[in-house]
Amino acid sequence: MQEENTHFEFSTGVVGYPLLFVLLIWVVFWFEIRFGVDFNSFGVYPRTVVGMRGIILSPFIHSDITHLWHNTLPLLILSAALFFFYQKNAWKVFLIGFFMTGFLTWLLGRPANHIGASGIIYMLFGFLFFKGILAKHFRLIALSFVVVFVYGSMVMYVLPIDPKISWEGHLSGLISGIVLAFVIKKGVVQPERYTWESEDYNPEDDEFLKHFDENGNFIENVTQENPEEQITVVYEYKPIDKESKDNE
Repeated sequence: MQEENTHFEFSTGVVGYPLLFVLLIWVVFWFEIRFGVDFNSFGVYPRTVVGMRGIILSPFIHSDITHLWHNTLPLLILSAALFFFYQKNAWKVFLIGFFMTGFLTWLLGRPANHIGASGIIYMLFGFLFFKGILAKHFRLIALSFVVVFVYGSMVMYVLPIDPKISWEGHLSGLISGIVLAFVIKKGVVQPERYTWESEDYNPEDDEFLKHFDENGNFIENVTQENPEEQITVVYEYKPIDKESKDNE
């Protein structure tokens, strides 16, 4: 249990890193409003050399306050979940997913400036959901169901249902998150395994099983290899209902 607890320890980074990232986004938007500049041209412009700068810059650029606000809460919540439940891989997932999402958008997108942090949100969504299922740990599976319950409706926006929305960025983020969920395996908490589930388990060495024969019958006197180790066998007796016995 001690090893498992090291995976789910709260630290200042769980809240601090997501807040810092969101704060940078808000500072960029404030700068645009305060000085009357427009950074939309710095977004991802697919399949052009100059458009590659958007791979790094586009998540910090938003068209208006509504666009920014819609991305703020999901980005805070999902990134905080990443840094809490996957502490050993959080930065790896975030940074690789950041660049993968931007590059795929640059590769697959329409000829337009793609801006916003929604691609990062879809990357986090894809990773948290699929990695929780693949890890088979009860806490991570629970996280997967919470994520899909709260944000599952986002999946419809990976389709071209609105020409004003960069569905290519959403799809790129989702693909990136799914790929990372399958590729990253080390440093993820493993489900608890019982002794009899291990590969080197030998039933003949089990002190408890030595008290039973091959048919499951209890053996009263068994010599233990380790006398200091105490094994307790509990008998349960169920009273017989006389009326049901007579009916039989």
